[in-house]
Amino acid sequence: MIERVYAGKADDWAEGEQRAVTVGEDSVVVIRYEGQFYALKNLCTHQAVPLLGGEVADGKIACEKHGGKFELSTGKARALPAVKPVKLYQVTLEGGSVLVGVL
Repeated sequence: MIERVYAGKADDWAEGEQRAVTVGEDSVVVIRYEGQFYALKNLCTHQAVPLLGGEVADGKIACEKHGGKFELSTGKARALPAVKPVKLYQVTLEGGSVLVGVL
């Protein structure tokens, strides 16, 4: 069975809000963007800096340290210096709860 972690009630999330949860041993940043929820490993692939708190715009999150950007829906790196994708996690809504697990 896939481990899923509770990230809060969907109705309690503001647009653009970010939260960190732990799935297994990984820190995961969960983001509400344009009414959808996305979950990515909370670590820039350029220099292992947390993504939590980075600016979210145009469907991407930016690393605050060097400006690398990652696509929320695919994890693909979209701006240098990041070139490797970031790992994605599954987000499901169940009974109004936001649950995050491994894809």
